[in-house]
Amino acid sequence: MSLHSPATLESEPRRIALLSDVHGNLPAFRAVLADIDAAKVDEVWCLGDVVGYGAQPDECVQLAAERCHLCLRGNHDLAALGRLDIAEFSPAAGAAARWTTQRLGGDARSFLEGLATQDETKPLGLYHASPRDPVWEYVLSTLLAGACMDAMEPRVGAVGHSHVALWFQRQDTGLPDAAPAPGGTERELSSGRWLVNPGAVGQPRDGDPRAAWLLLELPAWTAAWRRVKYPVDEAAAAIRGTDLPAVLADRLYYGQ
Repeated sequence: MSLHSPATLESEPRRIALLSDVHGNLPAFRAVLADIDAAKVDEVWCLGDVVGYGAQPDECVQLAAERCHLCLRGNHDLAALGRLDIAEFSPAAGAAARWTTQRLGGDARSFLEGLATQDETKPLGLYHASPRDPVWEYVLSTLLAGACMDAMEPRVGAVGHSHVALWFQRQDTGLPDAAPAPGGTERELSSGRWLVNPGAVGQPRDGDPRAAWLLLELPAWTAAWRRVKYPVDEAAAAIRGTDLPAVLADRLYYGQ
């Protein structure tokens, strides 16, 4: 498949795999896609940040182009394209962004250039970061989640960016309920307003080093959070084989 267009969308998908924040971690991406294949989903939707941090950006973009029916563009993707000021990045994130910019191939660059940072044309709203700021805002508090629910038109929204698997739910007004979503968590999203985060494929930050994704079933509106073991040693060795900061390899073992 050409890198210049994602896979063609099928009509009315029933089982959707939501994933986010691959971050150049090819072993994790492959493991998640294998788990997704076993779950027999209809479509795969990626919430962005295919590159950044990890040592295999081109390979991950190639795989996203081949396997994702929908793919958004995140802040690290924008940084790799030179379209985002990295002054506010942490030192390690900034170093990774510069490294990725220098090594990103032309096909991968063209694919990322064609992506948006949000999509509200599906049964749920899809945003890399948040409905209010799809590039940069981290939705980690009930206060921010409530403000995002007020700002988004869809009843249910999905966000990535924070690398933390979690959910927020509001039945009426006021602050929503919230909780982490470790692997095995299941929720029915059929009533109220929701924001869900599938967690990160390539660099989890919720204390669980396994790669994360979310299975969404429509029209039942059920969500099931999944975690997948992958060869962390392989991903870490790929990082250590470059001049990327070693901390980016070390953190993969701890999910931080």
